[in-house]
Amino acid sequence: TKYVAERPQRGYVIIAHKGAKATFPLQSCMFLQGDTIQAVHNIVIAEEGSEIHLIAGCASSMDTKVGAHYGVNEIYVGKNAKVTSTMIHTWGEEVEVFPRTCTVVEEGGTFLSNYVCMKPTKMVQMYPTAYLKGEGAVARFSGVVVAGTGSYVDTGSRAVLQAPNTSAELVTRAITNGGTIISRGAVVAECPKTKGHIECRGLILKDGVMHAIPEIEGHVVDVELSHEAAVGKIARDEIEYLMARGLSEEEATATIIRGFLDIKIEGLPPALQKQIDAAIDSADNEGY
Repeated sequence: TKYVAERPQRGYVIIAHKGAKATFPLQSCMFLQGDTIQAVHNIVIAEEGSEIHLIAGCASSMDTKVGAHYGVNEIYVGKNAKVTSTMIHTWGEEVEVFPRTCTVVEEGGTFLSNYVCMKPTKMVQMYPTAYLKGEGAVARFSGVVVAGTGSYVDTGSRAVLQAPNTSAELVTRAITNGGTIISRGAVVAECPKTKGHIECRGLILKDGVMHAIPEIEGHVVDVELSHEAAVGKIARDEIEYLMARGLSEEEATATIIRGFLDIKIEGLPPALQKQIDAAIDSADNEGY
């Protein structure tokens, strides 16, 4: 954040005025050209009763050998507003990525955050946080991450419940194909009558590191917090079951992996779901 603040401001500002509802997703692209450092500061404001869907594609050019992306994102979800934010990373193998995102959700607001990283990247470090400040506010984070050999992916999300009847759900699917994945999740309940759940599931397809760190923290009575985490491998009997129905071993494995990564996100517009499905299909075709 300091690096971005000390440099000329680049990025976008999106404002959904009171009662406005976007019919189609708003699309943006962060593109890294050449061996350089990209620094951006983005601001999203959804005023009372508005609804917007954002999809951000982040990529680097084929001639980019090394580089870095520093991104600061501020998101404000007003009373009874809804923001759906989907980020798809397709950076180069030697690019380091450091997004920093903070969201404030007011009374009755809904924030849905979806993250997809299927391509080999040298390093990704991100830990977006949502502060649910208004009664009845809701936040849901969904992540799909694949790390190949040489990749270091430290991702997660955090929700702070600061008003009655607020709730948060954090769901992650992760696969290491020789890389390192640190999957973090935290729900902090600072107010009664709040609920939070964390779910992290990982597969190890090739020797690598899968480190799940779920945290639930309650400060008052009358809160409901839970978490579950699992790391494992593809069961041999599942592969044999599909092979008995005519699939090759490679096809059976790919089918199981795709089903594992396939998160259907409640409330996600069909156009955004298609983008996520396309990213997963692309990863399948490249041998993940």
